[in-house]
Amino acid sequence: MKKNNKKYSVVIFLFILFLFLFQKTLADENKYFISLKNNEVNVRIGPSKQYPIKFIYNKKYLPLEILDKSDTWRKVKDLENNSGWIHVSQLSKKKTAINTLDNSFVYSKPTIYSKPIVKLESGRLVIIKKCKNEWCKITSGGYIGWITKNSLWGKTK
Repeated sequence: MKKNNKKYSVVIFLFILFLFLFQKTLADENKYFISLKNNEVNVRIGPSKQYPIKFIYNKKYLPLEILDKSDTWRKVKDLENNSGWIHVSQLSKKKTAINTLDNSFVYSKPTIYSKPIVKLESGRLVIIKKCKNEWCKITSGGYIGWITKNSLWGKTK
């Protein structure tokens, strides 16, 4: 009887562990990114023009993560965890990302064995053409090539 209880406990433990790991995967898949449509975008404290401006973004295509929705307003967060509300008219579905690793290489093909085209510094904005497996085809500063997904923060699906 004790042997069965031990097996039962192990099965329950593994099931709980699986649920915990699966929940993290689902949370990552639910992340939704957008980008800024204009060079100057007001970020407000709340979801209407009656709320004061918290700060202003000055970078077209800056990727932002959507945290919440209220009618035609979206609560967003940037790479540095700054957050606030932006009207949907100021947002674009264009897929963009920011390189988060210093000295990331952009390659001619989606493999590290292909020719390196350029080295990107951390914080560089890239426009994503498409992604497959662990690579994204990007354009930045006149260069077009492939970079690993783990180098990017933003829309990589």
